[in-house]
Amino acid sequence: MSQRAVLHYFNGRGKMESIRWLLTLAEAEYDEMFLTSRDQYVKLLNDGSLMFQQVPMVEIDGMKLVQTKAIFQYIAEKYNLHGKDPKERAIINMHCEGLMDLMEMMMILPFCADPKPQLEKVKTKANERYLPVFEKAVTGPVYLVGGRVTCADVLLFECILMLEEKFCDILKEYDSLRSFKGRMLSIPALHRFLQPGSKRKPQPDENYTKTVKEVFQLNIQF
Repeated sequence: MSQRAVLHYFNGRGKMESIRWLLTLAEAEYDEMFLTSRDQYVKLLNDGSLMFQQVPMVEIDGMKLVQTKAIFQYIAEKYNLHGKDPKERAIINMHCEGLMDLMEMMMILPFCADPKPQLEKVKTKANERYLPVFEKAVTGPVYLVGGRVTCADVLLFECILMLEEKFCDILKEYDSLRSFKGRMLSIPALHRFLQPGSKRKPQPDENYTKTVKEVFQLNIQF
């Protein structure tokens, strides 16, 4: 039996949430070590655990992996949730990078003094740049690439849910994306992840932003 992965991050979504979603799809169990103090972060630094002085960090298969995309791609490869050949993987990676760009726009919302302008920017970008692309990509095919579920699908599903939390009717003009969402909801592991008591994290609140700022000694405001 392989050793359980250990996720080092805050007790919140941020950049680790997509990794949690992917491990959930893979039905891979994992443990979490939550950063709650500056001292914990400094200890990871002093231990040499954070290559670029950043989290997320995931201990897996004898490695301490950093950089979200590197972690995400390793897990996708490990659990056969990437493409079957270089062409499919390239297309999957393009989908994933686009989704991460959009999701990162939402991740900074808790740190905005006035989130309204950023929310409008997210909605505009989603409707003008991203959702039309994915609406077309899932019109006909069951999944984005290769006829089977991949890491790109779980990332799209997570992104849709994030958008709907902010704009409840954002999919009203996107019939294929609504159908795609229904298909993803029917995957048992993902359905369980959405139930109360799972390891899915809630939307960021003041405690989350306060902890992030204290651990990193940040005085940021967008």
